[in-house]
Amino acid sequence: MTSSEFPDRRYLINVRELRERLGTVTLVDLRPAEDFAVGHIEGSGHVDIYGVSLSDSSEAPLQAFLTLFRTLFGSRGVSLDKPVVIYDHESGERASRAVWLLAVLGHPDVKLLDGGTTAWTAAGNRLVQLTQAPPPVDPTKAPPTPPPFKGKQNLDLLATRFDVHKAIGDPNYVIVDVRRETEYRGTEKRARRVGTIPGAVHVFWRDHLDDKGALRAPDAIRDLYVSKGVTPDKTVIPVCHGGYRSASTLIALKSLGYPNVKNYVGAWGEWGNREDSIIVVPT
Repeated sequence: MTSSEFPDRRYLINVRELRERLGTVTLVDLRPAEDFAVGHIEGSGHVDIYGVSLSDSSEAPLQAFLTLFRTLFGSRGVSLDKPVVIYDHESGERASRAVWLLAVLGHPDVKLLDGGTTAWTAAGNRLVQLTQAPPPVDPTKAPPTPPPFKGKQNLDLLATRFDVHKAIGDPNYVIVDVRRETEYRGTEKRARRVGTIPGAVHVFWRDHLDDKGALRAPDAIRDLYVSKGVTPDKTVIPVCHGGYRSASTLIALKSLGYPNVKNYVGAWGEWGNREDSIIVVPT
């Protein structure tokens, strides 16, 4: 099975489909700059947003955070009137988070290249190299800065710490901790406090990817999550450390047709560093 067989493909595109649409979409490479220089899909822009996270998901910091990404994506030529395809080396956390952010910011057609550059080259397609650095910019002749990307925010895809607090103990919600088991169990410390959110189930985010880094077959992903009580009738809140890995979980579940999935934007980087967070250490 492939990504074309998912019931909801609003956030997915496969290699064949991208080949057919080259030149009609805005391509953005989310890998590190050195990987982009060595080889990227021709016509791609580049941005690396890894490490840009939110430590306070209350209203003012959240809006400042989203404004930053409106400006950043706008500077890479992203606009409402052209479809966007995001990729990294697989169906990875970097690209998934960018797709999720653009969807939150209101882009109507943003997709993840399933399998990334690994799938692209495996299908016989080439990558092009960045052969020289761009020339210095003369400020007197520089073109105008592209406007910030502007769309109507879709905050239904986003959870704050307040949403997570309300979800604890509510049978209509399920919190999914997608971090490594060592993070979930508190034996790996990446914040001031360790453990997990009360009632959270653990499903490691890479368990819905195959050995090549592409999404597994829809039935396999569905069975994985349903076996842990993550069912479509509940509002699902995936949680990781910075909102990257959990964005991959959101895309996987939305592609299965789950109607209500909200990525916790502050993630454990916020939750684990606050004194008012409710935390348990699984036994």
